[in-house]
Amino acid sequence: MNFDYLKPVDNTLVAYAKMQTNNAFGQCIKIYANKDNFPDLTTTKIAIIGVLEGRGAVDNNGTGTTLNELRKELYKLYPGNWPINVADLGDIEQGNTIEDTYFALNTLVSYLIKNKIIPIIIGGGQELTYANYRAYDTLEQTVNIVAVDSKFDLGSIEDALNSQSYLSKVVMNPPNNLFNFCNIGYQTYFNSQDEIDLLKSLYFDAYRLGEVLNEIQIVEPILRDADIVSIDLSSVKNADAPANNNASPNGLSGTDICSIARYAGISDKVSSFGIFEYNPILDTKNQTAQLISQMIWYFIEGVNFRANDYPFGLKDQYKKFIVPIEDQVLNFYKSNKSSRWWMEIQICNNNKYKRHALIPCTYQDYVSASNQEIPERWMQTFKKLN
Repeated sequence: MNFDYLKPVDNTLVAYAKMQTNNAFGQCIKIYANKDNFPDLTTTKIAIIGVLEGRGAVDNNGTGTTLNELRKELYKLYPGNWPINVADLGDIEQGNTIEDTYFALNTLVSYLIKNKIIPIIIGGGQELTYANYRAYDTLEQTVNIVAVDSKFDLGSIEDALNSQSYLSKVVMNPPNNLFNFCNIGYQTYFNSQDEIDLLKSLYFDAYRLGEVLNEIQIVEPILRDADIVSIDLSSVKNADAPANNNASPNGLSGTDICSIARYAGISDKVSSFGIFEYNPILDTKNQTAQLISQMIWYFIEGVNFRANDYPFGLKDQYKKFIVPIEDQVLNFYKSNKSSRWWMEIQICNNNKYKRHALIPCTYQDYVSASNQEIPERWMQTFKKLN
């Protein structure tokens, strides 16, 4: 693998990392410090990648310029009581064309996920999610994307790829490896009714900001089913994350977004995680840099607490509950290790969507089924599979 397109972490930041106390992140993680000494990734579980690309960020001029202050905030943090198998691989610099940047990110993410290393991508415009998605083409499997965003970013198929149109490219451009898309935290007044209806017609999921604020736990099963998680910082209210020109007074709080990051980390399925639209020019007293560093911290903690308890193993690892309902029989599984729940859709073993037939859910979904109400996510997935 050729890593020539990666720029090492700036020398002043490397020196800053070495100044931290022995137990701080800056002393514990591997840092790509010079071209002649690329880190050994043999034992690495998580790799941090900066992407200095902002040409596709709409109305957020300044994003993708520098991640120096963010790295300083991260290097100061102390890890929890878990192993630190993390590497900071520096930055992908802006290419001669924006397509060059996408190619570099695509190539690097593909290499990392093939080697069971989870990339944490820090951007840059959110359209980098498309390059991230295309990295899964080589795995020859369909994937689920979860976007935390106040907008759907559908645009139209005629629009050039940018931060407000990337989703239409994911849906329409071949090869089509998308199984499900879910938005967390959309704000209705930022999205037309036509867009909301389109997502419903595609059997995609969307959770309004109010639903999420009312009960943050509803996003846990959604994130448990994701392969790719993409966070647009405009989903966080301006008071908590000012470093985004599209942020508004309403949105998720800093606490909410850190909870979401931890849910993403603790998901056994999430294999890439991105935080986009960070604009350091607009930051106030490094407030957003601090928040992003804490989001990264919570994601890493989540990864280190993964239960690896998908109910495919030995029968003594889970309990099975069978619920007859209408003309269907719904199978529910409860993990003995984590007490998390799944529901199953019966399909033939050679179906290419077999990996999506087991749907993360909640105890409340089981209760609803027991009361003869088919859970909405079960029905949505059933329609896709049949």
